[in-house]
Amino acid sequence: MKPTIKLSFLPKIAVVISILIFGSCTESSDPNESGNFSNTTAVFLLIDEESIDNGNEPNNFSSTDVNDQLAELGQRQPLRFFEQNVGREITLYTGQVGDEGWFALKTIPSSWRSAGPSGNGLRNYLTPGPGLGARIPDDDREVLLDKIPNVTPLRATGLAMLVGQTIFAVVYDSDISINYSPLTGNLQGANLGIVGFDVLGVSSRTDGSSSSLPAVRVRIRNAGMLRDGELALFSNAPTPQSSSEPFDINPPSSPPSIQLGEPN
Repeated sequence: MKPTIKLSFLPKIAVVISILIFGSCTESSDPNESGNFSNTTAVFLLIDEESIDNGNEPNNFSSTDVNDQLAELGQRQPLRFFEQNVGREITLYTGQVGDEGWFALKTIPSSWRSAGPSGNGLRNYLTPGPGLGARIPDDDREVLLDKIPNVTPLRATGLAMLVGQTIFAVVYDSDISINYSPLTGNLQGANLGIVGFDVLGVSSRTDGSSSSLPAVRVRIRNAGMLRDGELALFSNAPTPQSSSEPFDINPPSSPPSIQLGEPN
């Protein structure tokens, strides 16, 4: 007599296979739907050509990637590369001591609030309002953008304090110049546009000069959505004593906690 082969286990295998196949099909490949920080507030920063510009390492952005052909005073469109790569992780360099690429605006000048069109100074800068880059009036378009108090260059400690934060930034086409004692910044000049990202990590540079500031790993976010959401200032960003002190190039393992301030 031939042995009888029981096939009762086959339906169970079929069910398992179906779950694996169809279950995997329901997983989203859209990076916008997973992984983003759940922060309800984005930290407002300023970034200049030392960090984001065409040809910059380590990304070697093209001119169109960074809106170089659109650069002008008051430009507030998202940078093309960032707009087309939401959810992608990249590394950004941040300049060097004395020529930093990231800046915190710790306070908002009262002149920005009175410039209009709203009563919120940061929103007026982002619009931009009169004297803050608006096309009308044509003269003195940037009269309110010079000698801005508390424009603070970020070195290693300040950058490390941003880990875990969501950033919304206006990107400048050239250098943001800084004066010390008192600390002021010149925010005049053409802008490339806006960017948004989550800060995933900060690490010391091993491939730069002796004064290179850390590399920052970021996940790109939708800048337009962040602009329309809640924004805050990096109110306790460490204040450098001079263009060379402190020589802060290595991020601390336990940086101070960030404090966020109202942007009005």
